[in-house]
Amino acid sequence: MRDLLPPAVAVVVAQPDDWSGQLHAAELAHLGEGAVESRRRDFTAGRVCARRAMAALGLPPVAVPAAADRSPVWPAGVVGTITHTRDYCAAAVARSSEVRAVGMDAERHKELSAGVRRLICLPEEDDWCARLAPGISWPTVIFSAKETVYKIWHPIVGGWLDFHDALVHVDPDAGTFTARISPARVDAAAATHPPSLVTGRFAIDGDLVRTAATLPTR
Repeated sequence: MRDLLPPAVAVVVAQPDDWSGQLHAAELAHLGEGAVESRRRDFTAGRVCARRAMAALGLPPVAVPAAADRSPVWPAGVVGTITHTRDYCAAAVARSSEVRAVGMDAERHKELSAGVRRLICLPEEDDWCARLAPGISWPTVIFSAKETVYKIWHPIVGGWLDFHDALVHVDPDAGTFTARISPARVDAAAATHPPSLVTGRFAIDGDLVRTAATLPTR
């Protein structure tokens, strides 16, 4: 993810030992004793990476508990994001004085069924994907970009954003995407200056799709 985010953001990708690292008591309390092994590994790697990223910024590597909706609760003065998919996990953090929000997502590169595409893509996005040369699952790129946009939106607005609430345009040559959030959602947001436009970058490495974006401070 380092190649997709600006220098103000510290990025850490999980190494083999991170999946079984140590958790703080507040994090263990959220995870609970009944968590399945895959959930425990993903959660652990995310928190270990988050602390390493905070340390890279010279910040105390404190606990990163989770809210009721499972989103990370970052310490005051810090914005961040965590993503994980099969055998991959990463965390990114920044000082809130330098970055208003950061989001990223990783997905395995695979074809999506027609039903899943309808849930994710607006008609114009689906039409655009169909016009591109085969070999890349562009709906997966759009899905990942919308996950990244949600991770930008949620910490600021504190509410849900549906897949059809953002129109994503991808530039295959530049490796960038632009997401325009529905004006109705922006107008209804109970937040100061809710984001209406998010720009980010994407990369496809073998079977891994990665997307990331930041929102600058105003």
